[in-house]
Amino acid sequence: MKIIHVDMDQFFAAVEQLDHPELRGRPIAVGHDAERGVVSTASYEARKFGVHSAQSIQVAKRLCPQLIIVEPHFQRYKEMSALLHDIFSEYTDLIEPISLDEAFLDVTNNKKGMEMAVDIAREIKQRIQTTTGLTASAGVSYCKFLAKIASDWRKPDGLTVIHPDRALDFIAQLKIEKIWGIGQKTAERMHRMGIFTGGDLRKTPLTRLTQEFGKTGSIFHDFANGIDERPVISEWERKSVSCERTFETDIYENDAVTTHLRHTVLELVQRIGKTGFKGYTLTLKVKFLDFQQITRSITTDHILRTKDDILPLAEQLMQSVDFHSHPIRLLGLGISHPQSTTPQKQPRWVDLELEFDDWED
Repeated sequence: MKIIHVDMDQFFAAVEQLDHPELRGRPIAVGHDAERGVVSTASYEARKFGVHSAQSIQVAKRLCPQLIIVEPHFQRYKEMSALLHDIFSEYTDLIEPISLDEAFLDVTNNKKGMEMAVDIAREIKQRIQTTTGLTASAGVSYCKFLAKIASDWRKPDGLTVIHPDRALDFIAQLKIEKIWGIGQKTAERMHRMGIFTGGDLRKTPLTRLTQEFGKTGSIFHDFANGIDERPVISEWERKSVSCERTFETDIYENDAVTTHLRHTVLELVQRIGKTGFKGYTLTLKVKFLDFQQITRSITTDHILRTKDDILPLAEQLMQSVDFHSHPIRLLGLGISHPQSTTPQKQPRWVDLELEFDDWED
């Protein structure tokens, strides 16, 4: 396969600097300037001070006193993203969006009959800059795992190719944190096991990896050996609909929790109505003052779509949460399981990992 991963450079910040020339060359962070605000994207000028995405706005301002906070304009970002995908579709129909600003493209059999994937990536980068005024970085390889890593290798405005003949040597010298799917906690566990690089990971027996990490251990083992057979999936089926809110002040009183839970249910119902999603499982997500996070889920035998369907279940799930002694800083609700999923005959309690959408004010 010939896979390209395209990743826009500082996308939200770049769009704001494009639309507002006075912000160019200045340290900016896109996000809501509030006590609990979070950085969505930071410009490269801000990153020099240690500002980065998912960081508290308040921390970012301490790191960079001259930081300019810019309110996000999501509709504008979606418009720019649509232009990107128009460009991608000129080369292939096998496009797998990862987010507004990045996507995988399978160009093995491309529309322009171009032999070299690197030539396609170079041309796409040029088309993006000409059409939008923005820059993108691209990675080219034979699988998604390596194309993803390659796109981040020479940011910004980079282009990196990882050839099959050089893949194992390239992986061997990678810090373990660079390997897709290995976050901070997993990396710390691997460090305790003496695993610091892709080469160390490759030498670790599969049996030990699966013992430590379960099924994910076999994925890490495959990645360390340059194996990733996942195809580029152009048709995406929505698996869930969700919403969440971070509070300016932690909540712990019954009335406050009940009120915010009801508001979240109403927001979820609106999102279900907009998407037409049909699911059977409701998941409650709670993050406490100390940043510990829990989820609670329940699956029913009927589709959940209205306030009357969802609110009683949400209240039932909340009863299992000790928020009096652990104040809540974030509350989220989500519906999952498409209609094609066979529902359970009786409601059942499950632990469920669910990707929650960012709350957009």
